[in-house]
Amino acid sequence: MNERSATVLVVDDTPTKLYILSSWLRRAGHRVVEATGGLEALAKVGELQPDLVVLDVRLPDISGYEVCEQIKADPATSSIPVVQISGAAITSADRAEGLDRGADAYLAEPVEPDEFAATIEATLRYYRARRRAERMSARMVALTEVTLEMNAAGSFDELLVVAVEGASRILGRYAGVLALPPDGLTRRYTARPPQGAATAKAASPDSLTALAAMALGNTAGTEMFTLSEDGWRKVMPDSEAEGGVSAVACRTKAGRPVVCIGVEAHPSLDTDELTILRQLGQALALAVDALGAYLEEHTIALTLQRSLLPPRIPRVPGLEISWRYQPAVDNVEVGGDFYEVLQLGERVLIGIGDVQGHSLHAATVMAELRHALRASLLGTVDLGASMSLLNDVLRRYHPGMTATVCLILLDPETGEAELANAGHIPPIFMEAGEDARYHRLGNLLLGVSEADYRVDRLTIPEGGSVLMFTDGLIEDRYTPLNRSLEITRDLAETVDDDLEVFCDRLIGHFGAREDDVALVVFRRIKEHCAPDA
Repeated sequence: MNERSATVLVVDDTPTKLYILSSWLRRAGHRVVEATGGLEALAKVGELQPDLVVLDVRLPDISGYEVCEQIKADPATSSIPVVQISGAAITSADRAEGLDRGADAYLAEPVEPDEFAATIEATLRYYRARRRAERMSARMVALTEVTLEMNAAGSFDELLVVAVEGASRILGRYAGVLALPPDGLTRRYTARPPQGAATAKAASPDSLTALAAMALGNTAGTEMFTLSEDGWRKVMPDSEAEGGVSAVACRTKAGRPVVCIGVEAHPSLDTDELTILRQLGQALALAVDALGAYLEEHTIALTLQRSLLPPRIPRVPGLEISWRYQPAVDNVEVGGDFYEVLQLGERVLIGIGDVQGHSLHAATVMAELRHALRASLLGTVDLGASMSLLNDVLRRYHPGMTATVCLILLDPETGEAELANAGHIPPIFMEAGEDARYHRLGNLLLGVSEADYRVDRLTIPEGGSVLMFTDGLIEDRYTPLNRSLEITRDLAETVDDDLEVFCDRLIGHFGAREDDVALVVFRRIKEHCAPDA
């Protein structure tokens, strides 16, 4: 059967007429299915989904007009063209009614074979064009959805799974994808419809290189090519593709790795399908580059941020100290959260702070404040004076910037402590037999105006613990701040014997955050260990 052939349902209750119309259609190369009544015709339309219906107007059960209306009213069959034909209803009013009720063409008998054949071909030509446009539109919608999913992928494996499943689903064929992520390990995934679930398989490091050399050489661009069944299996062992593969290789810039998408080439892809495949390959190459750039920037940002934080926390006799720094889950920029633990003779300074914003500028301001804080502690230690100095640094050198800082100066031997708080969330004090409680609110945050910073004096008993954290731990767009503060206090009611476990429990409870998180928790203990040299 040639490409122009179609499946045609002929509906007529007159055997002679049914035979003649069917003979003309078969002579033109079409496959013919017959029905002698309206209800039978509707059942076969639903079952077979023919390419065209030739429908007599006068039928023994229901009229051809009603059959046509029902075909056109069903979304599943509404695009099937209907040619009505009648030897009795031949007036202009009859033809108008037939066309008004959904017919695509109306023939009055007697009809010549050439006129009948021409009408059928013209109707099919329109039908095929419409079906092609609908199919292409659906594929373009699917391509857009797959492209958006690829751009939203958080890892290369997720990206390649989306690409191969999308190719298989859109084109309705076996599909395979090869790509080389920044980790240097070539990935390959395959999928086969109808389920389209991706399968990961081992890939030779040379497989993608061979495809790149064959399709693109060292140049950038997009190149379509075909491989035999054996040729494809050299790069995709255990491939299920039959009859070779049509593939596209893409590289956005010279020197970058190639990505390749291949689909089963039997039956042959038409022009529209090849266009979809090309666009999928280009979208994948761009998404691979974008994700690679994002992950590289994220790694650089985190490396920079960590380099600005203390490389380690000193071991302090009489104290157990644990800390965490967790960057925002989707934040590629560095932020301004910081913590500090400094041993000052017999005492130790423990601090935490948060500079406004997420940017390189916020990180550099944070570093300046940490250096200014350390400088302020070289002579006489005065927390109020240190806070005033930090405030002056912000107001003079970074007008418009603000920061919150909380400092605790503790003598581990006696438990005597001083506390200064510039607009930060108050620390939580946890003592045996007592409810966990927040310290009172502090002073004005840094960078707003000239201020005198109050220093509170208190005693932390042996076994007592203190939790200090930045607002990134508890801020949530769906939870009121006071509720999150109370949740944190409740969690601190049962502080673990192991502070590392306690920190993990806190971080785990709140989960991935939209902001950076820094926290420090410490406890006075009996055991004293030798101080760091």
